Amino acid sequence: MLVTSTEIFAKAYAGKYAVGAFNVNNLETIQGILEASDALKSPVILQVSRNARKYADPLYLKYLIDAGVAKYPNLPIVSHLDHGDDFQTCRDCIESGFTSVMIDASSFPFAKNIELTKAVVDFAHKKGVVVEAELGQLAGMEDDVQAENSHFTDPGQAVEFVERTGVDSLAVSVGTSHGAYKFSGEPRLDFARLEEISRKLKGFPLVLHGASTVIPELVAKCNRYGGDLQNAQGVPEEMLRRASQTGVCKINIDTDIRLAFTATIREHFANHPRDFDPRQYLAPARTAIAEMVSQKIRNVLGSEGRI
Repeated sequence: MLVTSTEIFAKAYAGKYAVGAFNVNNLETIQGILEASDALKSPVILQVSRNARKYADPLYLKYLIDAGVAKYPNLPIVSHLDHGDDFQTCRDCIESGFTSVMIDASSFPFAKNIELTKAVVDFAHKKGVVVEAELGQLAGMEDDVQAENSHFTDPGQAVEFVERTGVDSLAVSVGTSHGAYKFSGEPRLDFARLEEISRKLKGFPLVLHGASTVIPELVAKCNRYGGDLQNAQGVPEEMLRRASQTGVCKINIDTDIRLAFTATIREHFANHPRDFDPRQYLAPARTAIAEMVSQKIRNVLGSEGRI
């Protein structure tokens, strides 16, 4: 069933766990994510980026998600726009049936971020749609989200931002980053900052972007079969589990999906060079996504059996 994030975030906050927000681009990705979520009775967020909309076409993605909702009628599914960068994109997604949108105006000055976010919130709430925004900025690049340097979220500004915009959840910057190269040295997150934000916004759902683990086994498999992902490093699982104890109700995962998909296809081509039917290599790639999502639900998110 298609839902907003309001109720599932309230349950996650109270239960000190997080809900996985997985980026989708095609049929197999959606199938793998929903298969795992349904089997483990975990609510799930299917999120679509701006580049995913360009790649697959918004209409195709809408009906692929709708098909998943129809197949799993008892599974709470949020359809979410990830990193919408302007009012029109958010409006288009709201009017096409999304239950949640993100307006990312974090690259603008504080006042402009508030202005644009509030405009989206005012429109979305009239339609029964919830809104995520971002304060602070993550470094790195994933999809078309790119920034040279991170700007950590100011806890005092976070309170003012939420009060003035009426936003429903807030993505914060505490040391994660987009892409497969999140840390050049020892992984570190600013938990003191996260705890202060959560304390000042008691009961309010926070969001962690750039939170893929960049699973070492998948990186190794990808490299073993012709990839070149040297020094790729993500957020350790124990840090993500700790974040879910500190007001983080939504954890975004994209890179790990890409790694599972690509590493499995590379392995298949290496072991089955005569195969040319896409179903022969897309089926195991879909299974790899389901297995990876299952592992996240059980060992990182803590959302198993929450419906």
